[in-house]
Amino acid sequence: MVEQLAISERRACRYAGLSRTSYRQPPRMIAATAELSTRIVELAHERRRFGYRRIHDLLALEGRQVNHKSY
Repeated sequence: MVEQLAISERRACRYAGLSRTSYRQPPRMIAATAELSTRIVELAHERRRFGYRRIHDLLALEGRQVNHKSY
């Protein structure tokens, strides 16, 4: 947007509703998080009627720690 419209970064971020920090440093996904995310999607496709709590329980049965604050 900055290059195409020849406007400043500050103005482009304001129009897009984006903070300038997030524009400069896009989020990076950690490999473990990406793997966990893929497994969650796989389980959700296998068990369509399961909600997030039951999927969390299935992941716990597999030995994965999903949330460090969990019981």
